[in-house]
Amino acid sequence: MDQVLSTVARRLQMVSTSDHASVVSMNIFVALLCACIVLGHLLEEHRWMNESITALLIGLGTGVIILLTSGGTNSHLLVFSEDLFFIYLLPPIIFNAGFQVKKKQFFHNFITIMLFGAVGTLISCTIISLGVIQFFKKMDIGILDIGDYLAIGAIFSATDSVCTLQVLNQDETPLLYSLVFGEGVVNDATSVVLFNAIQSFDLTHINTRTAFQFIGNFFYLFFTSTMLGVFAGLLSAYIIKKLYIGRHSTDREVALMILMAYLSYMLAELFYLSGILTVFFCGIVMSHYTWHNVTEGSRVTTKHCFATLSFVAEIFIFLYVGMDALDIEKWKSVRDSPGTSVAVSSVLISLVMAGRAAFVFPLSFLTNLAKKNPDEKICFKQQVVIWWSGLMRGAVSMALAYNQFTRSGHTQLRGNAIMITSTITVVLVSTVVFGLLTKPLIRFLLPHPKSTSSFLSDPSTPKSIVVPLLGGQQDSYTEISSSSFIRPGSIRALLTTPTHTVHYYWRKFDNHFMRPVFGGRGFVPYVPGSPTEQSVHEQQQQQ
Repeated sequence: MDQVLSTVARRLQMVSTSDHASVVSMNIFVALLCACIVLGHLLEEHRWMNESITALLIGLGTGVIILLTSGGTNSHLLVFSEDLFFIYLLPPIIFNAGFQVKKKQFFHNFITIMLFGAVGTLISCTIISLGVIQFFKKMDIGILDIGDYLAIGAIFSATDSVCTLQVLNQDETPLLYSLVFGEGVVNDATSVVLFNAIQSFDLTHINTRTAFQFIGNFFYLFFTSTMLGVFAGLLSAYIIKKLYIGRHSTDREVALMILMAYLSYMLAELFYLSGILTVFFCGIVMSHYTWHNVTEGSRVTTKHCFATLSFVAEIFIFLYVGMDALDIEKWKSVRDSPGTSVAVSSVLISLVMAGRAAFVFPLSFLTNLAKKNPDEKICFKQQVVIWWSGLMRGAVSMALAYNQFTRSGHTQLRGNAIMITSTITVVLVSTVVFGLLTKPLIRFLLPHPKSTSSFLSDPSTPKSIVVPLLGGQQDSYTEISSSSFIRPGSIRALLTTPTHTVHYYWRKFDNHFMRPVFGGRGFVPYVPGSPTEQSVHEQQQQQ
């Protein structure tokens, strides 16, 4: 009996020690997050730095300290988990990006964004895969099969949209921001879909039927993921508009918006769809309908709540990547051949640059041919900025590499260890070097960016007033009545007059059918005690 009690006591003591160690680790990690925020504020106006690079460097410094104090056995406080990244950290980042995006700018460039994000990712993946097949077979890096080579192409085709968004400014460079941001979201979704397809398809028997199945699967995932996000956003708008939840509690409105957005992402993952696309379009729909149905207090709360969650998740990711880069277990297998690891990393960085150049410049040339207005065309300097700003690789590449080349968090084979360490090297070099030089490059090539959209400058088109979505929280554009259209007097004038008929008819449909059902600007529900009720009461008194 005494032996049993002593055994139980020892186990309880071990559990208590483990819990205490976890609490200590979490305290240190939260303190580091606070340090990243403070230093990021102090370096806000710095020409070179951004918060992603700051968090990465703080993570590296912390990793060195932990490595020294632990006697070279450990370098991080938490264990990297692919589920932690895809389930908890990525959704708030993508949702907030969709919630804040300037919708008119985004959808105006939708075809170009899809070309860069989908077709460009396929081109980049192909070039990187062919390159690694050609070069890696000449290097002594262990045994890799065709699935590994194709997976490498998908892994390093995923751009780091998080770091890019912190470098570009939506108000200073609206065209570049919409193109790079939109491409980043579609690129991440395409890379994940490609990666999952490579893992699920039998690559030993590739034929025409398999290729068509792959293409059909991609379009199916894209369409269904988008529709699921739109449905979740419309459902939240309808519920909040019909039930007037804000009359009793604004907290319920905010909680419902957050949970509905997260539910859309988890449903996409449940049905093996692209959660990135789903939660992104859910954010767009919520900003267009749901946000205008809630009370004024809920609007302010959701605006800052979504932005704060996204901000903390971004800092968390880069802080951990910095610490994890020095994990001694990953480097033990490659310490006998450091030259091979450096060569592999150099080849991967070169292929990333070549793969991105292979689609940015040709696809920009094709899109310019289809645009009649010179102000809408992507000039060569802008193409260089788009190419450079998309060279950064980040957490998505890390998560996919862990999925492909580790088993239970450990690298069992030498080839897998080399790929993991090379991925870490590429992420560090691309984020620090390319990220540091992006701001100076933009200021050098585009010293005087326009603050308004280039496509709104045409006097023959209906005028629109662009307002940041989260600035005054007005609608992103104000429509002019149909009488303001210039009616062409000849066939030649008709052919040369720019028109936006798709957008015009969408506005008509939206105003007549969608907004009366789902709410939005101009259809704010009457909530007792709200600013809406007060304004109506004041108008009645004035009359």
